[in-house]
Amino acid sequence: MGKGGGCVPSKKKVPPATADEAPRVAGDASIPALDNSPEAPALGADGVVTDPIAKLKIFIVFYSMYGHVEGLARRMKKGVDGVDGVEGVLFRVPETLPDEVLQQMKAPPKSDDIPEISAAELAMADGILFGFPTRYGCMSAQMKAFFDSTGQLWKEQQLAGKPAGFFVSTGTQGGGQETTAWTAITQLAHHGMLFVPIGYTFGAGMFKMDSIRGGSPYGAGVFAGDGTRQPSETELALAEHQGKYMAAVVKRLAQA
Repeated sequence: MGKGGGCVPSKKKVPPATADEAPRVAGDASIPALDNSPEAPALGADGVVTDPIAKLKIFIVFYSMYGHVEGLARRMKKGVDGVDGVEGVLFRVPETLPDEVLQQMKAPPKSDDIPEISAAELAMADGILFGFPTRYGCMSAQMKAFFDSTGQLWKEQQLAGKPAGFFVSTGTQGGGQETTAWTAITQLAHHGMLFVPIGYTFGAGMFKMDSIRGGSPYGAGVFAGDGTRQPSETELALAEHQGKYMAAVVKRLAQA
């Protein structure tokens, strides 16, 4: 896949059983002995060996200058990976600022374990979660530049029908937790993508008032403050929930 680390998403259907479902055994039925011999490869109707069903892929594509959005993204992957048959894949969008400017802004170096993504690679995802910090109530320029590079995908409508969601970072409580996601919906609309908000599916966690918490019905979020504040456990838990929720939606659509 190039920069995506060799992950090849598949449109194949995922078996309806979940990780929590165990096979039922009749009360009087004896349990067969385990066979440790190597499993024979699965054969298709024509006798040709078939590949095992690949996992559905949810791309978690983000821009993070100081690490706040990246923290949400990593926890979000945990939620995606927790759903049987679905795998989260982390990507960052290309940086648009020169190194000398980033140094003056005291931005830390980006981790090497997360590759940059190209626009063309989006077509291989079964679902996408986009994360970015706010810039005056809208997405950052780096993420906007990435969306602006998806013209060929738009021309060929390769993203049409793919579910997508957002998660954000803002400096203050009134700094755009909702508007940053809301103004980004236009990008999905022009591609014909399906916006998947989390609503209030996080339950009681959405109503807690005993501590400062980012996030909204549009998606997970974090308050960065002056840059020194890190995501709280509640904010990270909401990000994990969003990953799990999106994975369940993508899986349900694949089984339809």
